Amino acid sequence: MRSRELVSRSRTTRRVTAVGGAAVVLLVPVLAGCSSDPTDDVRAAAQAFLDDWSGGDTAAAADRTTDPAATTALLEQTATDLPEASLTAELGDVQVAEDGAATVDWQATWDLATAPDWAYGAALELQEGEDGWQVVAEPTVVHPELAEGQHLELTRTLPDRAPITDGTGAPLFTETEVVNVGVDPAQVTDLPALAAGLAAATGVSAEQITADVQAAPAGQFVPVITLRRPDFEAIRAQVFDLPGAVFPTGSRLLAPTARFGQALLGRVGEATAEVLEETVGEDGEQLYAAGDRLGLSGLQRARQEQLTGTPGFTVSVASTDESLEDAGRVLDTVDPVPGTPVQTPLLPAVQNAADAAVATQPLATHLVVVRPGTGELLAVSSNEAANPANALSGQFPPGSSMKTMTATALLSAGALTPDTAVPCPGTTVVEGREFENEDQFDLGTVPFTEAFAQSCNTTFIQQAMQLPDDALAAAAASYGVGTDWQLPVGVFSGEVPTTSTGTTKAADAIGQGQVLMSPAQLALVAAGIASGTPAAPVEVVGADAAGAAPAGPGQAVLDQLRPMMRQVVLSGTASELADRGEVYGKTGTAEFGTNTPPDSHGWFMGYQLGGPQGDLAFAVLVEAGQSSSAAVAVTDAFLGAL
Repeated sequence: MRSRELVSRSRTTRRVTAVGGAAVVLLVPVLAGCSSDPTDDVRAAAQAFLDDWSGGDTAAAADRTTDPAATTALLEQTATDLPEASLTAELGDVQVAEDGAATVDWQATWDLATAPDWAYGAALELQEGEDGWQVVAEPTVVHPELAEGQHLELTRTLPDRAPITDGTGAPLFTETEVVNVGVDPAQVTDLPALAAGLAAATGVSAEQITADVQAAPAGQFVPVITLRRPDFEAIRAQVFDLPGAVFPTGSRLLAPTARFGQALLGRVGEATAEVLEETVGEDGEQLYAAGDRLGLSGLQRARQEQLTGTPGFTVSVASTDESLEDAGRVLDTVDPVPGTPVQTPLLPAVQNAADAAVATQPLATHLVVVRPGTGELLAVSSNEAANPANALSGQFPPGSSMKTMTATALLSAGALTPDTAVPCPGTTVVEGREFENEDQFDLGTVPFTEAFAQSCNTTFIQQAMQLPDDALAAAAASYGVGTDWQLPVGVFSGEVPTTSTGTTKAADAIGQGQVLMSPAQLALVAAGIASGTPAAPVEVVGADAAGAAPAGPGQAVLDQLRPMMRQVVLSGTASELADRGEVYGKTGTAEFGTNTPPDSHGWFMGYQLGGPQGDLAFAVLVEAGQSSSAAVAVTDAFLGAL
């Protein structure tokens, strides 16, 4: 218990890192100077000892004890036992005996850096000598239950990682057997041949393998790649007999497949320096340590603390003499606190269908599926050729899929109706620049619905040039385009300029110019059209809303736009989907780059009503697909796999 005298005095606090990584923070009573009261002298001696220890001056602290050499070894051992720890020491009661001995009670609170604090009561024994009071050198200086030949042993533990679950609450990540393909340098007989063989089987460059092996210390395992057991079995015959190749097994927390929802879910692995740097507590303390398995990307990283939980620890007695009976005796234990699950709206049946569909395309391909009316992301898929981040945060010109928003602006302005006769010439000129339809097709004068279904660029440019300069941006914003979504894993919400004029405005109307979109945002636009109630995107069930729900263009506009999108499938540029149920959509071909003729991305965005998985909205992007037909084919495969 804290003494009445100590409570009545003012204190200061000091924290300094000590030699070996341990530190002491003292709540120091302000002493008025020398006192005839031996209690004050004893307290000052104890304070001086802890001051020196806290300041990293182990030698000075040891010199204040009855055995400097033994104390030096003890304090240095404690710094090793509790690496990177710091100590807060609060002095308590002082008892002075008539025989020149004294005891100072104190409360020890160790900040264990990457584990919860460890607190216990302790006492310093002091003796009065010719040079004043000295701390008695004994292991109890560190902990009251330590004896000669003993020191502390700290074992830190993380709880099992909390699951990320699907829309039904079922965990998506499970412990999965993996094979660590690598090299034992001591067994290598022909490094170039080994590197070439491993490279051919794994896709890791032979140059990188060679460099890693040459740089590795003697006797160290050199990792090449970690594979799920089925993936390793597929290459076993190529690598198993290569001299120097070794294959230790292990387990990792993995999603059902390597690509399953990767952009959203992310992955778990050994903590990187970057991840450790960002996972700090409110007062800047490090929460996790090198070697911990943490989220490296996606929701696994964005919801790190929620999923990882709080580490626990055990402090036990270690001994240099294994014959001591109480070696291994536990001094204190704090159990790790498990994290809490994160539920996503992903549906495995939809995600698997999306993954199977994008796998049919050799070019980089993405497919994002959204639930109309809720904004829930049901699938986020990218194939092996793609950067999975582009499904959510990629910035691409949307091409003619933008015509859903241009048509929204035209219908909202009352400039025309789906039945209005409009010209669709092969080319049109704006401020001296010629714009054309694909292969300069010319429909003559047709209903606006047909111009939409056949994706007539010239019609949309001519009509859009009559709109106010901000009309396209306003129409897009009614579906959420341009919103700063507040999400754990970022979604690029698109850009449609508000001030474009002339040729830029003409290009914007057909999804070129300065218009940019992500597959996720285009799927959200399709969902807003399908439901009539555009919604903010949802990545985590029960989380705060990512933003205000978009206003939508109004029911009257949507009642006109939807039949136009249905006609795209029934008789227009996506007629390959006519037998896939009640499907609505819009194709898009978006030019990019400097090649002549230019390369093009292929798009399809739309929705299906009353399908096997309920109403679904989606967007497909085939990077450099050259035409929308590639995206329509992926959509067809997706709907067929549901």
